[in-house]
Amino acid sequence: MADTQIDAATEPTAEEISEQKAVRLAKRDRLNDGAELGGGAYPVSLPVTATIPEVRDRFIGLGVDEQSGERVGLAGRVVFSRNTGKLCFATLQSGDGSRIQAMVSLASVGEESLKAWKELVDLGDHVFVEGEVITSRRGELSIMVSEWRIAAKAVLPLPNLHNELSEETRVRSRYLDLIAREQARRNVLDRAKVNASLRATFAGRGFIEVETPMLQVMHGGASARPFVTHSNAFDTELYLRIAPELYLKRAVVGGIERVFEINRNFRNEGADSTHSPEFAMLEAYQAYTDYHGIADLTQQLIQDAAVAVSGSHVVAWADGTEYDLGGDWARISMYDSLSEAVGEQITPETPMARLKELADAAGIEVDHPLPGKYVEELWEHHVKAHLVAPTFVMDFPLDTSPLVRWHRSIPGVVEKWDLYIRGFELATGYSELVDPVVQRERFVEQAKLAAGGDPEAMRLDEEFLRALEFGMPPSGGMGMGIDRLLMAITGLGIRETILFPLVK
Repeated sequence: MADTQIDAATEPTAEEISEQKAVRLAKRDRLNDGAELGGGAYPVSLPVTATIPEVRDRFIGLGVDEQSGERVGLAGRVVFSRNTGKLCFATLQSGDGSRIQAMVSLASVGEESLKAWKELVDLGDHVFVEGEVITSRRGELSIMVSEWRIAAKAVLPLPNLHNELSEETRVRSRYLDLIAREQARRNVLDRAKVNASLRATFAGRGFIEVETPMLQVMHGGASARPFVTHSNAFDTELYLRIAPELYLKRAVVGGIERVFEINRNFRNEGADSTHSPEFAMLEAYQAYTDYHGIADLTQQLIQDAAVAVSGSHVVAWADGTEYDLGGDWARISMYDSLSEAVGEQITPETPMARLKELADAAGIEVDHPLPGKYVEELWEHHVKAHLVAPTFVMDFPLDTSPLVRWHRSIPGVVEKWDLYIRGFELATGYSELVDPVVQRERFVEQAKLAAGGDPEAMRLDEEFLRALEFGMPPSGGMGMGIDRLLMAITGLGIRETILFPLVK
C-alpha cells in the first residue's frame, strides 16, 4: 500500500473510486480464500483485550522511547498509513475518536506478515493488532505489533477528510460524519447525557416513566397534521402519534400521579432549522400542581441537562458562544408584551377587525377564524425574536388552547406558557383542563374547525372524555422537544442534533 493518509489533498473522482473499489474487492477475495491471515476479510470474533481509550488512559505516563513490558490486543480503523521498507506505521481510530499508533516491523512480524500488511491493508479498514505497548522516539504511544489481522475490510475508500464534509454528506451519510468529525461524535454523547439527566431528575421527583401507543385510532394531544396509515390486521385507518398527551392523562386518571414519557412523535408538516417531521418529545404530567409548578420543573430539567453536558449552567455552543441557562428565568405575559411592542393595549376583548388591521400593517398573512390565532401571530412577529435569554411566555388566548384550563383571574385567557430559548420555542406547559364537560365543549369547537377544513384541528375523542369523567386531579403538564433541547445546549441546528434525520 502506498504512503497515504485520511486527509489526502485531493478528492477522488467517481472513476477513481470505482477503480479503488475493484482493487479492494480483489483484496477481500484474497483474504477470504484463506491463503493469507486466517479468519478472512470479516472474522466473526477477535481476541481483543483492551480498547484504544483504555490503553491511552492506562499508559499516559509512559516516557519517550520507553517499553511498558505489557501486551494488549486491540482493534481500530486505519486512518493514516505510512510504509517505509522494514517498518510500517498506521494510526488506528476507535469509535470515540481516540487514536493510537501501530508499528509493524519486519523484526516483529516476519517477512510474510509484513508483505501482507503492505499489500492488503487500506485506509478505512478495521484491523486487529496484538503487541507490546511502547512509545516511539517521538514520544507517541504505540503498539509494537507482533500479530495482526483484518477485522473488517472496507471496499469503499473514505472520502477526502482534509476539507470539512459538506452538510449534505454529513446528514445523508452520518456514519462518515461520525468517523471524520469530533463534533458529530460529541453530539451523540451529549444527547445520551441529556436523556440520562432528564430521567435522573424525574426519578428524584418521584416520576414514573411509561410508554404510550405510537399507532393511534385517533390523533390528538396537539394541533398538528398527522401521518395516516392503514392496519391490515384491523382493516382500519390509523395515525402516527402527534403527541402522547391524551394517553398520559389517562395514566394520571388511573393513579400514576407523576408520569413522563420520552417518545417519538410524527407530524406531517414542514421541515426547517427547528422542525423535523419525526422528532423526539418529552411530556410529563404532575397531579396537584399548576403551570407555575410545571415551569419550575421544566427549568430544573433543562438546567440539570446543561450541567450533565457542560459541567455548569453556562453552556458552550459549537461556534464558541457561551450561553447562560442559570438563575430563575423571566416570566412575561403574552398580551402585555404584545401591547408594549405595538404601542396599544391588546386584550382578549380586542376586536377581530383591529387585530386584522395590525396584522396587515405588519405584513402578516393570517387566514384563520379565531382571534387568538391573530394574537399569537402578532406576538411572534413583534416579540419572539427579541427573546434571547430563557423566557416563559405566559397566558395564551383561550380559543387556541383546547386542552388548557381557563385562567383563574383573567377572562379569555388560559394558564399556558411557552418557553423560548435562543429565540425559538423549546417547551410548553399548562394547568391542565380536567373538567370533562368543558373539555367536551372545546372538542366540539375543534370538530367544527376540522369540518371547515382545518387539518390541524383536534378530533372529538370519546374514550379520553370517558376517562376524564372518572375524575382527573388538578394537574400541570409540559412537553419539550429533545432535539430542540440539544439545540439550546449545543447551539446547533436540528439536523445536527438528530443522529439520522429524515431527508428527501
